[in-house]
Amino acid sequence: MAAGGELKLLGLWTSPFVIRVRLMLNLNGLSYEYVEEDVKNKSELLLGSNPVHKKVPVLLHDGKPICESQVIVQYIDEVFGAAGHPIFPADPYERATARFWAAYVDDKVGSAWRAMLFAQEIEEKVEGAKHAIAAMETLEGALRDCSKGNGYFGGDMAGLVDIVLGGYLGWFNVFEKMIGIRVLDAERTPLLAAWADRFRALDAARGILLEDVDQVLDFLKAFFA
Repeated sequence: MAAGGELKLLGLWTSPFVIRVRLMLNLNGLSYEYVEEDVKNKSELLLGSNPVHKKVPVLLHDGKPICESQVIVQYIDEVFGAAGHPIFPADPYERATARFWAAYVDDKVGSAWRAMLFAQEIEEKVEGAKHAIAAMETLEGALRDCSKGNGYFGGDMAGLVDIVLGGYLGWFNVFEKMIGIRVLDAERTPLLAAWADRFRALDAARGILLEDVDQVLDFLKAFFA
């Protein structure tokens, strides 16, 4: 498919999976319509666009739906990245490595995020935080190796792993206030802490990384009521 066409994103502002798609769209300088979904009262457009999982995000490109956040991010790269912000290195091995670490983020950080958010007991939330910390310590080494002395997992600019992990960044501050544990700590993972500051400062990240912790907590209180 040639680049161009109308883009519409069905999302939820707090979702790390939606955030990463918005990051990718912004990095590529793409104009798109953002439609906030009420996930407790899902629209017919969402249900019809993602009948298998019935969840956000969904990107509609000229009315054609693309589902699942990592799939969407890679789709945007395939269609628009060459003229915008490519997220993969040219080397096939390095591309495979990026895909490995992106999958690791959603496996380890993503499962810990779900535990900290949805677990009923504080002990389970704390256990989730411990798993998240262990994952971040592993990612510290991955950042050191993948960045080759530059600022991002993608080298001198944000790549796939940066975008996937970046979607969770605002949540780390939310969980620190919720359960009193700092997942991303400069003493444990100094490279990641510096990376996080660098990533937050990107123009593409402004206004979408859940910077207002109290606003997110108010949303969660209403969501779980």
